[in-house]
Amino acid sequence: MNRSSIHLLDLPDEILLIILKRLNNIDVLYSLLDINNGRLNILAQENTFINTVKFITIDDMCLIDRFCSDILPRIHQNVKCFIIDPVFMERILLATTYPNLNKLEIFHFQQQIVLNYFTVFMERILLATTYPNLSKLKIFHFQQQIVLNYFTDESSLQSIFEQITNLILVNHDQHGSIGLLKNYTTNDNLPNLKCFSLKSICRFQQYDKIILLLRRMSCLEQLTLYIHVKGRNRVLDGTCVQRDILDYMPQLHSFTFYIGTYVNTIGLSYKLSNEDIRRTLTNIGQQHATSIVNYVSTDKAACSIFSLPFAFDYLEHLGNVFPNIVFSYVTYLLVEDDDPFKHEFFIRIARSFPLLKYLRIFNIESAVLCDLMTFESGNSGSHSIVEYSDLTSLDVRYGHRDYVEQFLNETKTYAPCLTELGVVDIHLKTVTKNFTRDETRHNCVKIISDYLLWDH
Repeated sequence: MNRSSIHLLDLPDEILLIILKRLNNIDVLYSLLDINNGRLNILAQENTFINTVKFITIDDMCLIDRFCSDILPRIHQNVKCFIIDPVFMERILLATTYPNLNKLEIFHFQQQIVLNYFTVFMERILLATTYPNLSKLKIFHFQQQIVLNYFTDESSLQSIFEQITNLILVNHDQHGSIGLLKNYTTNDNLPNLKCFSLKSICRFQQYDKIILLLRRMSCLEQLTLYIHVKGRNRVLDGTCVQRDILDYMPQLHSFTFYIGTYVNTIGLSYKLSNEDIRRTLTNIGQQHATSIVNYVSTDKAACSIFSLPFAFDYLEHLGNVFPNIVFSYVTYLLVEDDDPFKHEFFIRIARSFPLLKYLRIFNIESAVLCDLMTFESGNSGSHSIVEYSDLTSLDVRYGHRDYVEQFLNETKTYAPCLTELGVVDIHLKTVTKNFTRDETRHNCVKIISDYLLWDH
């Protein structure tokens, strides 16, 4: 067959769609609409390409100009989801009306950008037209001011939030903090809200205000919570969850949760018991749930309760004692304990966290009981090698030198994807024998980024 005689338009529609689906839908719309070919014009307006429109990592302003002036007004009736970089958000959302838009994802928000966008023109976006089919709103990196502005009786967006049935608030900024929740709540209920998700890896100061917000959602059917609470010297157990939340949600049938509490143990007249906490979960009908109590220091314990299977990708303050389950979705893990981590601990971590990508180790205790103080490879031959197939980032800046040895010595750990390492400078030089040690070459070969903590 003469290849030169075969043209793209000779292919049937089914094959063309398979090819086009492998491309970015922005490229499909930009390239195929208005090229004087009715067949390609029709294919480009298939729901596959126009239901979800993604404006991420775009640096061509001419492309944005054409979308806002020509393409979006033509496909606006069929757009159901936008995934937007905040740089383009105002122009895109105000380019036309989107009567069927029901999902909005906003990426790469910084705190100041969030405040500017939501206080200056989020109101303009949502009030620019009516959205009769808008039912889902997802807000990333939410901050106190956002809720203060839009979850109050005086908000001009009150009618919008009343029609939302699925509200998702996400904050993945581990270095930030959630401010006081003074005015997060009002007396009005949210009767149409059926699904609510609050996920924040920051620590909330005022748990009581969160509870007041949740109690406005009396018709909720699905609730997802991932919160850390500080400022309370009492464990949030099953009894608290029932009294504070579940008693106010009679229609709730799906509850996925992780609730962490930090307790000062000085002056406590009793020892925190995992068994007692688990019993409170069973008593409220949460048989598929468990708890972890970890004494991270002599005066502080990290206590958590969570539903099973564990549904989140982030977990902190895991210690030597944790349940024998698989955390199938966790990619970020921080391990911390007052007692040293033995080699067997890292074997368990590898088995329980199969998708682990980011690992931080907070433990200044030497693991001498596992011969981790010895850097001669012959002394570690009796140990099985721990394999972390997906681990890309390791932070041992706040860990004993032994844990640098644990992960860089190929006779103890196999980490083929490790590209980022946080470590104390002197620890790295000691373990690698000033970068001349053969046993540490393989686990270091792909590291392209390191952040050193200088030891003075």
